[in-house]
Amino acid sequence: MVLLDGKKLAEKILGGLKDEIASARSELRLAAVVVGEDSVTKKFVAQKRKTAASVGIDVREYNFDAVISTNELRKRIAEIVHEKKNTGVIVQLPLPGHINTQYILNAVPPEKDADVLSARAVGNFAVGKSEIMPPVAGAIKAFFEEYQVDYRNKYAVIVGAGNLVGKPVALWLLNEKATFSIVRSSTESPVEFTRTADILISGTGKPNFITGDMVKSGVIMIDAGTSVDRQPTTHNPQPTTNNQQQSVIAGDVDFDSVAPKASYITPVPGGVGPVAVAVLLKNLVVLNKALSKFPPRH
Repeated sequence: MVLLDGKKLAEKILGGLKDEIASARSELRLAAVVVGEDSVTKKFVAQKRKTAASVGIDVREYNFDAVISTNELRKRIAEIVHEKKNTGVIVQLPLPGHINTQYILNAVPPEKDADVLSARAVGNFAVGKSEIMPPVAGAIKAFFEEYQVDYRNKYAVIVGAGNLVGKPVALWLLNEKATFSIVRSSTESPVEFTRTADILISGTGKPNFITGDMVKSGVIMIDAGTSVDRQPTTHNPQPTTNNQQQSVIAGDVDFDSVAPKASYITPVPGGVGPVAVAVLLKNLVVLNKALSKFPPRH
C-alpha cells in the first residue's frame, strides 16, 4: 500500500508558485466570502490564508452574518468582485440553508472564479475552454500524474455528486474519456459499484462511510470527503455535553479497514485537502495572468 502524501505534493506545487509569483512581482489577493460563525469553516479559511501567505498571496476575509438575505449577499459580492485588488473571489461553502447557493456563486465572474463554481465557469470547464480546474479535480489529477496512475484505462467510481467533488470530478473524467460511474444517495446497492472499482473517489462528507468490505483488493482509494466527527474526550468516553466532545476532521474512508486492501490511498487530513488548496492558489496565478492580458470590462 502506498500512502499518497498530500502535504509533500502540495509543497511541490507551492514551491513552483512561490518562485513564479516572486519573479512576476505582482500583488495577488484572494477574497474569501464567509457567512456565519461556524468554527470549522473559520479553520478552513485560516488554513487557506496561512498557505497563501507562504507563497506571497494575501487573503482578505469578508464576513457576513448568517441571517443575511440572498439578495443582499449577492449585492455585497458584486462589490467585492469589482475591487481591483481582489484577483480572485471564493465563497466558502456551505452557506446557510435559506440562501440560494448557486445564485450567489454565479455572482463571481469566470475571470475571478478560482473555485470554478459559477455556472459560467463550470460551463467553460465542461466544454474544455477553461484554463483552470476545480480544485479537488485538479488535486486528484495532480496525484495521478505524480504517482503515474493510468486512470484513463481503469474503471473509476465516484461516490457523491456534490458541487465540490462529484460533479467536477465527473466532468474532468468525461473530458479525459475515462470510464466511470457515479453513486448517489438514491443509488440502489452502491456496494455493487464500489466493489468493482479500480479507482474509488469518495466525496460524501459522511465520516467512515467507505469500509473495507465495500472495496476490492488493489483499489486506488481517493478520499476527498471532509467532515467534522465529534468524538468523546479520553477522560469521558460517554459525554453528555458538547464541552466533553472534541471535533475531529474526518474523511469518508474507514482508513484502518480499507488501507490493507488498497494499492494507493489518501489520508484525511493530509491527503486531497492540502493539494486542493495548492491548486486553488495556482488557479489564482493563472487568472491573474489572464486578467493582465485582457482586463475585464465594467
